[in-house]
Amino acid sequence: MDLIKVVEQEFSAEPKEFPKFKAGDTVSVDYKIIEGNKERVQQFRGVVIKIKGEGAKKSFTVRKMSDNIGVERIFPFDSPFIENITLNKVGKVRRSKLFYLRGLTGKKARIKEKRF
Repeated sequence: MDLIKVVEQEFSAEPKEFPKFKAGDTVSVDYKIIEGNKERVQQFRGVVIKIKGEGAKKSFTVRKMSDNIGVERIFPFDSPFIENITLNKVGKVRRSKLFYLRGLTGKKARIKEKRF
């Protein structure tokens, strides 16, 4: 085994249990925000456009539209500030990185929902 992976496994904290999601899914991330001496939880709801990395360096990017402006935020999976991740919709996509959504607006930027 690679020496870096061994060290990461030794020092990694117990991972939180989050639902399984992939690119194209709509998720709500409850993120703890600290402002001065106050703490609050803010919800960031959007489409997962990519998941990258592995182990302790694994992260995902969520994109949402806020007043016709695209906002993207990168969340590390092992961040202590993530309170909860809720899976809202399962998207039907054929790619693992959805960067083409950056150039689309309106109804074209919608992702079909996978029906079960």
